[in-house]
Amino acid sequence: MPNLPENEIAKIAVDAAFHIHQELGPGLLESVYEVVLARALEKRGLTVVRQKPVPIFYDGVKFDEGFRADMVVQNKLLIELKSVETIAPVHKKQLLTYLRLTGTRLGLLINFGSSVIRNGIFRVVNGLAE
Repeated sequence: MPNLPENEIAKIAVDAAFHIHQELGPGLLESVYEVVLARALEKRGLTVVRQKPVPIFYDGVKFDEGFRADMVVQNKLLIELKSVETIAPVHKKQLLTYLRLTGTRLGLLINFGSSVIRNGIFRVVNGLAE
């Protein structure tokens, strides 16, 4: 499925997250949701890279200690996972910064700690039409 647009990949990811949350519920470690979501997306034919190192460039110098993206799907969608009671505004800002640094146009912030998963999924865009 290499030619799927970002929005289609995001729909698949949201559906997978919904089913995982429905089956496992909230309250597990973020790392558990990460491995399970990666498996669910791979079963749906998508390529997933977990904990992808992303360098940053500053003042003409490359720093390998940039950050690690929780998940990159099809090399088009960045997913940041949380398992917290409440998403803070800084979480969305963090994801937007990650999108800008990688040149990725769409990201999902998924909070598996939310009691209702639809209230825990946020789209963050970087130059992508809604």
